[in-house]
Amino acid sequence: MRMRVFGSSRLLGLGQAVVFVLALLVAALLPASAAAAPSFAPVDEATVHPGVVTTTEGAGTCTSNFVFTNGTDVFLGQAAHCGGTGLATEIDGCKDGNSLPLGTPVEVEGASQPGTLAYSSWLAMQEVDETDPNACMFNDFALVKLDPADVASTNPSVPFFGGPTGIDTDGTEMGESVYSYGSSELLLGQFSPKTGESLGTTGEGWTHPVLTFPPGVPGDSGSAYLTDGGSALGVLSTVTILGPAPGSNGVSDLNRALDYANTHGDLGTLSLVDGTESFDPEVSGGGLLGLPLLF
Repeated sequence: MRMRVFGSSRLLGLGQAVVFVLALLVAALLPASAAAAPSFAPVDEATVHPGVVTTTEGAGTCTSNFVFTNGTDVFLGQAAHCGGTGLATEIDGCKDGNSLPLGTPVEVEGASQPGTLAYSSWLAMQEVDETDPNACMFNDFALVKLDPADVASTNPSVPFFGGPTGIDTDGTEMGESVYSYGSSELLLGQFSPKTGESLGTTGEGWTHPVLTFPPGVPGDSGSAYLTDGGSALGVLSTVTILGPAPGSNGVSDLNRALDYANTHGDLGTLSLVDGTESFDPEVSGGGLLGLPLLF
């Protein structure tokens, strides 16, 4: 009896097809970010990083906080009120949060091309008719999409301190150390670290009043705050000028703000990008409630 060779070749072809199908299934189950993870610059070569100045066309100049990605695009965080067009005393993002529209150009210090306003918590809350008073008052978070040409010149590490090492999810207690930076022209425009303490967690978890030296002043708005472990705590939002703690700042909780963006935004699943540099709190800083002002 002669062996029928075509039978074995058909089995081989079937086996190859099974392997191919399995490969497709594995690829489909992998996170999108695994297939399109952005590549960042070494920290000493990056021209875009947390702390660079952002200027929203038609609004104001602020300081950026952290780097985020949805697996494909890369975003730089700022405060939502950095795109605001109202008065500095208008802090309710649901009621009087007048904001420029998504797509507005944003100049990013160190970038070769303008970014674009891709998400604003103020616009998102107004779109869904948000009624939570704490969210309305303290959810002050926006994302600037970087031009793809500038992603390779970006590094996510926080200046001076390194990190972030993930997102803080349990808030802060009175006296807990916090770390930030500033470069406002009101303080001669010198980019420098600042350290201080949290006054606790209020607004049902939406905000953290903090005291730092030097304090956050107009121009520092939107900058990043880290906890004692290097976790990303939040975004500088307000300064209080009257009351028992004049000069204290309000920091919007990043964990809640990012969750809101993922729930009510249309940018896919956003995540914080951890720093490439280890967190080190041993950096020397530079050199209290009432009416809060955005800055």
